Amino acid sequence: MLGNYLKTSILMAAILALFGAIGAMVGGTNGMLLALLFGGAMNIFAYWFSDKMVLKMYNAREVDESSAPQFYGMVRELVQRAGLPMPKVYLIDEAQPNAFATGRNPENAAVAATTGILQLLSAREIRGVMAHELAHVRHRDILISTISATMAGAISALANFAMFFGGRDSEGRPGNPLASILLALLAPLAASLIQMAISRAREFEADRGGAEISGDPNALADALAKIDAYARGIPMAPAEAHPETAQMMIMNPLSGGGIAGLFSTHPATEQRVARLRAMARS
Repeated sequence: MLGNYLKTSILMAAILALFGAIGAMVGGTNGMLLALLFGGAMNIFAYWFSDKMVLKMYNAREVDESSAPQFYGMVRELVQRAGLPMPKVYLIDEAQPNAFATGRNPENAAVAATTGILQLLSAREIRGVMAHELAHVRHRDILISTISATMAGAISALANFAMFFGGRDSEGRPGNPLASILLALLAPLAASLIQMAISRAREFEADRGGAEISGDPNALADALAKIDAYARGIPMAPAEAHPETAQMMIMNPLSGGGIAGLFSTHPATEQRVARLRAMARS
């Protein structure tokens, strides 16, 4: 738990530094100070409200025992096995099979799944997926993933602002436009690298934790194999519009290949499945 709080603090400090650098390029010292103030305000906002922002991006609708009795009951049973408070439960009306968890702590968590994943997977496989998401909640990964998604979007917007208006030196004179362009390109990349460094290891841990919660490693392995086979051919518009949120999903929802594939926030599905199969055998 302490490790994730430390990671979150480092992430927020790194993002604040990026805000300051971009502000200095745009408006010199004054620009840097304004950007640092903006970055600090965004950090506070992200801590308290980033989960609500992400759920709104995906048009997620909250469900309960009356509106989705089987799905809600499944989550409740897994929550009891995991020893966690009951999170809010959401459905997303998207055909692509996927799921994620969000929130700032286990007491203020939410889990969400697409209608596509409920249609594709068996009840046993869905149980494995939701156990994986609850493992993220138990490991307290949800705060850092949700904040990084929100802040990466803000960095991209600020970097584009820098590229549009050009740079200024410390005395307010026009700076090197090439430096502004490079910064506008590198700042979102830096945010993506932060996400990637955090995300790959944590997915393996959530797979392991989810298998322990459900007691069925093969169920999650089967689910991952199915999701991987179908998700690539079914675009998800909210994820394409907000690619910074892709690292929150159980499977990368983005359709882009090529260079984009080099910065995937998820380990190879084959590796994840192999680890789960080995866990089941042992």
